[in-house]
Amino acid sequence: MNRRNFIKNAGAFAALSNVSLPQIFEPSMPEQLKTIRVTRTDSNFEREKLIRPFGFKGGFLTELWQAVSRMDSEKHQGKIGLATQSVLYSDADFFAAHSETGGNAIMYALAEKTLHLVKKTPFTTPVELFDKILPDVISEGKRLTGKPDLNINFIYNALVSVDNAAWLLYAAENNFKSFDAFIPAPYRKALSYHNDKIAIMYQVPYGMPMTDLKKAAEQGYFVIKIKTGQPGSQAEMLQKDMDKLTQIHNTLKNARTNHTKNGKLIYTLDPNARYEKKETLLRYLDHAKKIGAFDQILLIEEPLNEQNDEEVGDVGIRVAGDESVHDEAGAMRRLQQGYGAIVLKGIAKTLSLSMKLAKLAQERNVPCLCADLTVNPILIDWHRNLAGRIAPFPGLGMGLMETNGDMNYRNWANMVKYNPAAGASWSQARNGVFELSKEFYQRSGGILEPSAHYQQMFPAV
Repeated sequence: MNRRNFIKNAGAFAALSNVSLPQIFEPSMPEQLKTIRVTRTDSNFEREKLIRPFGFKGGFLTELWQAVSRMDSEKHQGKIGLATQSVLYSDADFFAAHSETGGNAIMYALAEKTLHLVKKTPFTTPVELFDKILPDVISEGKRLTGKPDLNINFIYNALVSVDNAAWLLYAAENNFKSFDAFIPAPYRKALSYHNDKIAIMYQVPYGMPMTDLKKAAEQGYFVIKIKTGQPGSQAEMLQKDMDKLTQIHNTLKNARTNHTKNGKLIYTLDPNARYEKKETLLRYLDHAKKIGAFDQILLIEEPLNEQNDEEVGDVGIRVAGDESVHDEAGAMRRLQQGYGAIVLKGIAKTLSLSMKLAKLAQERNVPCLCADLTVNPILIDWHRNLAGRIAPFPGLGMGLMETNGDMNYRNWANMVKYNPAAGASWSQARNGVFELSKEFYQRSGGILEPSAHYQQMFPAV
C-alpha cells in the first residue's frame, strides 16, 4: 500500500512492603527546559489480525492497526512513538457506521494530519504541546469523520503515537535518561511510587471458553476482568451478562490465590458504558449477590452511558470512571457523582492527559488503575511505567493493570521481538503479577531504547 496516496485519499494505601519511594529524580530537572521545534515528521502503520473476534461495547474487532509516528528536531532524529488504534473503544457509533478498515483509515489520517500541526508548534513539554494542538486536532477530527459529535476519545487515540514520539524527543533534547527524570515537576508527586508488583487484570471477553479461564486461574491469575455490556437491547444485554457471570463464577468460585486475605479470586466488571440506567446495573449486582459473586467484585469500570448523571456511590462497589473521564473537569464530574476511582489509559488517551488525571486523583486520595486497549508489547511497557508509579490500589497493596494482547493477537510472538526489552523479567507474568525490579525502573522498561523493527519502517534521510 502506498501510504502517501492513502493519506491523500483518506482525508494512603496498603502494603508499603510492595512500594518504594524514589529519593530523587535523576538527572534533576533543569530550571529551564529547552524549546523544541520539530523539523520533520513521518508516519506508517501495520495491521495486526486477532486470534478471534474481540467483543466489547456491543461490537467486535477482528484486527488492530499499529500506528507509528516519527519526529525529528535539528539535533535528534528518529524518535518513534507507537499507538494501537481502537475505533470501537473510541467511538462505538462511528465504528458501527463504517467498515472496520474505513474507521481505522480515518483515525490514522488524523494522526498524520496532527504531525503536520506539530511541525508548526514549538513546545517545552509534551503536556504543553498536547494543550496547544488539541483544539485544532478536535476540529480536524470532526472534519475528517464528518461527525460533529465525534467522541473525544477518538481524538485522544489518534494522538497517542504523536504524544509518545514527543515524549521521546523531549527526553533526548533535555538529556533525560529515565521515565522518572522526564516527569514534569507538577506531576512528580502523583507518580512518585515504585511498586515492586503489579496485579494483572486477566480479561474475559464475551466469547472466551471457560476452559481458557480455568487454565488462567491455574496459572495464578487472580484479578479477573469480566467484559459485560453484551450486544442486543438492554434486556437482552442484561440477561446475557447475568448468564455469563454465573458461568464464570461457577468456573472460579473454588479457585484460590495467596494474593488476597480470604484466598478468593477478585472480579472486576467492565461494561464500557453500555448500561443506560443505574437500575439495570443494580439488577445485575442483585444477581451477583444471589449467586454468591458480589463480595468478590472489587470494582466496576464505567458502567453507565457517558451522558448518565446518576449517583453511583450507593451501589455497594467502587465504580471507576473511564470513557467519560475526558479531562480534569470530566473526572471531577464523575467524582461528584460518587465514582471512587479513575482509570488511566496512557495508551488510549495519551500519557500527557494521564499525568494530569493522576495528579488530580492523588490530590484527592482517589485510587487509579491502568486499563488496556489490547496494545502491542512496547506500549505495555509504556503503561507499566505508569502503573508502577501510581499508589497501590486499595485492597491489593500493589498496582493494578490490565494487559490482554498475548491472548488476542495472532502475531504476538513476533510482536514481542520488536520490543528492545523483549524477554525482560518484568514482562513475564508470575502467579498473576508483574514483578518490577530495580532494573525495570533504571531502564524505564526499555521505552527509551530504539526498536529496530519500527526504525526500519522509515527510510534513511
